[in-house]
Amino acid sequence: MRMGKSEKSLSEDPNLGANAPDIDIGINADDRKAISESLMQVLADAFTLYLKTHNFHWNITGKMFNSLHLMFETQYNEQWIALDEIAERIRALGYNVPASYKDFQRLSTIKDDTTVEHTDWREMVRQLTLGNEAVSRTARKSLEIADKAGDDPTVDMLTSRLKVHEKNAWMLRSLLQ
Repeated sequence: MRMGKSEKSLSEDPNLGANAPDIDIGINADDRKAISESLMQVLADAFTLYLKTHNFHWNITGKMFNSLHLMFETQYNEQWIALDEIAERIRALGYNVPASYKDFQRLSTIKDDTTVEHTDWREMVRQLTLGNEAVSRTARKSLEIADKAGDDPTVDMLTSRLKVHEKNAWMLRSLLQ
């Protein structure tokens, strides 16, 4: 199909189609910003925990290898899917998603400064317990912000995340008792 002479192509006018309407989903701009910023912290914590869980999955050895290798794989696979959901919610609220290691290190409350020997399954489990609790605390703070703003989709998503991370922390902690 040939364009008429008055129509421009995207290559001729890079701003073509850039007139998207303002976001009007029933949450004011200030609340959307606060929710998005809190979700960015949840995303950073969740991504840091994902990396740590995957690291331990790859590197575990010893008598607990089989059970923890499988448990860690189940957890990091679930976490990977959740990362996308959190990021897409940030985008739906109108904000760009932090997506660099530098951004995640800056935003995360989980510090990745402990080296773990591949046979030290107890330290791996301890760190993952603490990491799941950190994500839970960050998610709970974000949930309060979203709830106050009447952002039910974010509240629903964060409630689901809390259930997963609190259960993971309980199951991991149980291995150490």
